[in-house]
Amino acid sequence: MWNIILTIFVTVFYEIQGQCLTVQDHKSPQMNAKQNLYSGEQEFSLNLLRAVNQLGPNDNLFFSPYSTYHALLLAYFISGGQTESFLKKTLRLDSSMDKSDVMNAYKLDKYITQSIAKSNSSYEFTNANRIYVDKGIEIRDCIEDLFREEFEKANFATNPEGARLTINNWVSQQTHNMIKDLLPPGVIDPQTNLVLVNAGYFKGSWKYEFNVSNTKEEVFYITPSKQTIVDMMYMEGVLSHDVSDVLDAHILELPYKGEEISMYILLPPFVKEDGVDNTLKKLTPERFQHMIRNHNTLLGKTVYLSLPKFSLEDTIEMTPVLQKLGVGDLFSESANFSTLTNRNVTLGSALHKAKIEVNEQGTEAAASTVLFTFRSSRPIEPAEFKCNHPFIYIIYDKIQDAVVFMGVFRRPY
Repeated sequence: MWNIILTIFVTVFYEIQGQCLTVQDHKSPQMNAKQNLYSGEQEFSLNLLRAVNQLGPNDNLFFSPYSTYHALLLAYFISGGQTESFLKKTLRLDSSMDKSDVMNAYKLDKYITQSIAKSNSSYEFTNANRIYVDKGIEIRDCIEDLFREEFEKANFATNPEGARLTINNWVSQQTHNMIKDLLPPGVIDPQTNLVLVNAGYFKGSWKYEFNVSNTKEEVFYITPSKQTIVDMMYMEGVLSHDVSDVLDAHILELPYKGEEISMYILLPPFVKEDGVDNTLKKLTPERFQHMIRNHNTLLGKTVYLSLPKFSLEDTIEMTPVLQKLGVGDLFSESANFSTLTNRNVTLGSALHKAKIEVNEQGTEAAASTVLFTFRSSRPIEPAEFKCNHPFIYIIYDKIQDAVVFMGVFRRPY
């Protein structure tokens, strides 16, 4: 494995020499660059979850911080000056890494993700990026060479509707038709000159599947005084289950086949209407990491799990959310994209669309971002983990140490 990694490092090194990104593009790549790429992704993800939750504190939420992170990475690569500084801080990139280090890590990460996707049949996970630039904009040759797979010219000025359909078709293809019509009519116009898009897709089967014949209608408590009906799935399995007094929630790890990706469910107290918000406030990056490490070392115990069967689709206007996180002038006319071109180009807004389907067999999820009664004592075995009131769920990639999808389930639609 290390031979492969070293080979990729050398390849990337020769690709970016020539002072395209920094004055130090010629330096040797950092051996820990891949690890450092996601050093701040978890903090970014949790900050994003809290910010999105504030927009809809009573709604279901579902989005991909991984998708949003990669869309902003594209913006970081082509930015300069103050815009670059804002993005580096927002993405929580390691301070020891300059842009060429981040590019090396990005290229290596893409290679490894694609290699795992080709060799792993237990689940499907893809992540793809595109930089669409108007044909009338002259791009630096080295940038066009660096982003051979990501870069594409578009006829925004003369055929904005055709460009919109092209982008939507690409997103639909990358997400196996789960995300359709990402960009609504009228969003792309002749003044558009730059669009950054990320599309991600995940499909995994549960390590322990739910028995379809056991699924039945059951009461779901939106609040202690407000109820509805859901299709509740049931399963008995040996799972990592714990109680966190710090987070004020029961925590369950529900692994997918291959055990490289898991869904973590955080179930706050039933008696508290603000249980979800309370747990989110307490979920710091350090506590999140402790939760992951703790579940990696916990011995499994027999758990009777009941989980709603659900399908959600969520569209989020990300511009105000990202501005709250500190992207600065990214969406203003003063934004600096001098690494891409000497011409004045701008990003108008950011739109994120995600969809998830959770059933007895497993989970299918896709996302695309475009920039434009609680007990403090431990339960006895067997434990009952009953998701019949609002809960937080996180799909986490253990190989990359990255949060892929996050959501809050408050009610069935």
